Amino acid sequence: MNVVYFLFAHLASIIRVMGKMIVSNDRLKSFFLQCAQQSFHELGLNDSVITDYVASVLTTFARTDHLYRVRTPKGRHLNSVVEMLSAYLNPADQLQHPVQREREFRKYVGDYTLFMSGLFRTHVEQDGVLDYYFSEGRRSYLKVSELDVALYHTGFLLFQELSKNFEYYSGALDYMRKAYFAPLPGEDPFGQFLRNVEGWMKTNLSDN
Repeated sequence: MNVVYFLFAHLASIIRVMGKMIVSNDRLKSFFLQCAQQSFHELGLNDSVITDYVASVLTTFARTDHLYRVRTPKGRHLNSVVEMLSAYLNPADQLQHPVQREREFRKYVGDYTLFMSGLFRTHVEQDGVLDYYFSEGRRSYLKVSELDVALYHTGFLLFQELSKNFEYYSGALDYMRKAYFAPLPGEDPFGQFLRNVEGWMKTNLSDN
């Protein structure tokens, strides 16, 4: 997954150069929201709550420290879902995870698997873990929904829907990449994606 890391490390450096992170994130989200709304609409998906959530995930993961937030005790970033779960559920850790921390972790795994199996599906397929990502994505979002019910949080239906139709929304992200960030012949599959995002940001973030 190194190509993914370097792609978003470059994107994050562009964000830092273009100005304040809070402003950049707001405007960057509008870019991803436009892409999601258009591509999801073409697939017959017109749920504004889902598209807004997906755009938020893409915006959050445009920063590598958010994309690879789970680390080993020595500070190594983990990009394998198996390693993430193993680290979190380490039997040597006798402390039970607080409910809120578990929700945060499960939401992250759901978001990460949706992001990777959708936008970077070719890499996930090359690693032979696409079905595993589908399974863990569904499981994680379902757990978030259950925890939200237990915590009396609103929005549990969103995660229930993401769990139920995880493969569909992952496929919609894959379609978005193919439809709007198609590479040139012989180009790295994510080269056009990076150029489109970078070009939009230079045009729209340079105003301030």
